[in-house]
Amino acid sequence: MTIPPAPARTRRMPGLAGLVGALLLTGPGWAAPATQRLDQGWQVRLAAGDAHEVEHPQAARWLAATVPGTVQTDLIAAGLVADPFVGRNEAAIQWVGLSDWVYRTRFDVDQATLARRHVQLVFDGLDTFAEVYLNGHKLLDADNMFRRWAAPAKPWLHAGGNTLEVRLFSPIKRLQPWLKRQPYALPGEFDSAFGDEPKGLQTANYVRKAAYQYGWDWGPRIVTEGVWQPVHLDSWDGPRVAGVHVAQHRLDAQAAQLEVQLDIDSDSGAALPADIRVYGPDGRPVARRLADVEVLAGHHRVGIPLTIAHPKRWYPAGYGAQDLYTVGVRLGDSDSPLYEGSRQIGLRTVELRRDRDRWGRSFAFVVNGIPIFAKGANLIPFDSFPTRVDEARMRQTLESARAANMNMLRVWGGGYYLPDAFYAMADRMGLMIWQDFMFGGAIPPRDAAFAANVRQEAIEQVERLSGHPAIVLWCGNNEVQSSWLSWGDRKALQASLAPAENERIKQGMRDLFGDVLREVVAQHDPDVPYWPSSPSQGGDGFANSLDDGDYHYWDVWSGAAKPATAYLDVTPRFQSEYGLQSFPDMRTIRAFAGPEPLQADAPVMRAHQKFDGGNGNRRLLDYVRRAYGEPKDFPALVYLSQVMQADGIALAAEHLRASRPRSMGSLYWQLNDLWPGVTWSSIDTYGRWKALQFRARRFYAPLLVAALRHQGTTTVSLVSDRTTPLATHWRLRLMDFAGHVRREENHDVTLAPLASTQVARYTDAQLLDGADPRTTFAAFELIADGKRVSRNLVFFALPRDLRLPQPHVQAQLAPATGGYTLTLTTDALARDVWVSFGDLDAGLSDNGFDLLPGEPVTLDVGSKAAAEALRQALQVQDLAHAMETAP
Repeated sequence: MTIPPAPARTRRMPGLAGLVGALLLTGPGWAAPATQRLDQGWQVRLAAGDAHEVEHPQAARWLAATVPGTVQTDLIAAGLVADPFVGRNEAAIQWVGLSDWVYRTRFDVDQATLARRHVQLVFDGLDTFAEVYLNGHKLLDADNMFRRWAAPAKPWLHAGGNTLEVRLFSPIKRLQPWLKRQPYALPGEFDSAFGDEPKGLQTANYVRKAAYQYGWDWGPRIVTEGVWQPVHLDSWDGPRVAGVHVAQHRLDAQAAQLEVQLDIDSDSGAALPADIRVYGPDGRPVARRLADVEVLAGHHRVGIPLTIAHPKRWYPAGYGAQDLYTVGVRLGDSDSPLYEGSRQIGLRTVELRRDRDRWGRSFAFVVNGIPIFAKGANLIPFDSFPTRVDEARMRQTLESARAANMNMLRVWGGGYYLPDAFYAMADRMGLMIWQDFMFGGAIPPRDAAFAANVRQEAIEQVERLSGHPAIVLWCGNNEVQSSWLSWGDRKALQASLAPAENERIKQGMRDLFGDVLREVVAQHDPDVPYWPSSPSQGGDGFANSLDDGDYHYWDVWSGAAKPATAYLDVTPRFQSEYGLQSFPDMRTIRAFAGPEPLQADAPVMRAHQKFDGGNGNRRLLDYVRRAYGEPKDFPALVYLSQVMQADGIALAAEHLRASRPRSMGSLYWQLNDLWPGVTWSSIDTYGRWKALQFRARRFYAPLLVAALRHQGTTTVSLVSDRTTPLATHWRLRLMDFAGHVRREENHDVTLAPLASTQVARYTDAQLLDGADPRTTFAAFELIADGKRVSRNLVFFALPRDLRLPQPHVQAQLAPATGGYTLTLTTDALARDVWVSFGDLDAGLSDNGFDLLPGEPVTLDVGSKAAAEALRQALQVQDLAHAMETAP
């Protein structure tokens, strides 16, 4: 099978992304290189003759457009379509992605620009099938959302006003007729709920576009079109620097051996002086290299070696400082340099350790020689419309991850490559990034043109992002290999095809993920490991193995819908996906559902639940009922869903950490949301933390007591991420719900560095010692430097089967520097206490915690609201009050 032939490609122009600086005056006879931004005066309309003109005549007139942007956001701004995130409006926006559109703008060009030797029109991103016309002349075709497109423009420009037109074509409308003529369709991901593509005939596989925009089980179907990245007109004479990279060839305590690599375009040869200066993390100069650079005609790369003595290394969060160096580059004479700019780098070594041991073969990240247990989550795109995402939103999400003691995020492969600012923030915060290439699970075509398109995409993205110390892995895809081997629709297709055709499909995947992308990483970012697929064993055999490679575990929630205790039955080498759903905050629900009374199966709630065609809310309610019985009302269900999610993921994460070094990673699904929906996230689309995000701060803490009860036995492990031994103390207290201590144990132990130390095992009979299991719990606490650093409570029955008291929680709000403090006390055990302030905005230092009698908890409260308003709005929820069957 072949996909439609790709349009003729224009010559690739390496990007300047990640560089700080500007092109300055050049030598004699060379005009100053210049960039003219083309982001103003844009308009958009339906393409003439489009079938949707009749139903949407207003969209057939020229409307104001934003570039960078999308057609959908322009139509929302014009009031021609409703916000698809509100109510059940998603269906009403589907026609936009099924239409063809035209953007246009006019811009002026002066004689000085026309006099330059080179004038190039550059689109940093087009979404996705596009034709570009300059003053009526077709300049280029585009077919990949993830690539930059550039073409010489000088012959068709004239002084004064010029017209630029971009014609965008619906990817569904373009590909569906072709796909229907094929002997079979390659399996994709999620069928459209709106009937615009027949079931089993998905076009997303065949186009290089963000797959999640075709709909996922946590987000809407909004197939965007638009000019989604900046547009500019670049002009220059003589040589120019088109890119700067810094390769790290060797790093040890004595020296960092680097090479500053300059990508240069030139019409002729020349010799130019280069001045390379390096500034340390404190801003002081630490190295300098003067060199003569021989510039050749054409496009080529030159390398200038450089040494930093006694380098400071970049470390992941929790293991050291995030030291960054600034490398300044000047090419040409000091009075009139050809180029002057800089970029930041971090110095570190990273290894994906794959040792054979008694459990199989390891999967562990080793940074600067330190084996790191990866603690984190999977990151999905921030919004259905990428151009609406600003740095503040990305920063809030990354800071939330860091605040929860995470050290790794996996940028999942069904979205898009994130902007430079995201990776720069991760560098500064010490968050390791597992970076997928953009393949979300669908089976890709084996077409040679498709592979060539992907290769160019990968080159541009890897070159752009190389040098970020946060990126510790490039991964070929998400679940392509494992789905081919195990999913029902894939097996059905294989059974219908001849063996030779099956082999051709598999060989296409081997070529793409085993060769093409591996080669790109090896050539353009050789310091970073490459992994062909997640999950996999690193080859093309069995993909989802407990004893080799990374592992996605979905028997809990999906598939068999096992209880969360099933997490304790599996111990993979690195668990890169697992998750449980929950409802978002009631304020978030009200934002899309309105003020009407709600229930789990209400039409608007089904519309914002994408799992199993809206039936996921029933599964969510089943999970809640299993553990907690019937919720009192809908707000109680929302609260209990978050408690259930937090309890389940905590069980898995603590088990994985307690299993170190057999297991070396926990990345739960998922950190964030892109719209207000019912999903697996721990932070909703408004940045509001669910109970899971607060719990993650505890189960990902550097020091952890993991008390895991399974099949009537509780195993106690003490986990330390410290790199040196630590003298600690751990305590067991057996208590009743009124807070009376029946017995107590105290033990001193020195924790080994970077290790989990099992310190005790108890049967229920040993722990309870005759006490009533329905009214008793065990509290395990870890004390270091005189402070309790971790606590876990063990109960001997499901919450619905316990005789939980309905506690009386007292709250005292007091003014404090920067806000308020809130002190909570209780007369009986209050489980999973949740503090909220109605519609008032207030940040809390903790939430979703257990409150014990005689042990008050004081929270920091950040809010601009007045104290009396906060007191009036204060709500304190606990588990017993949310369960209808509680006494």
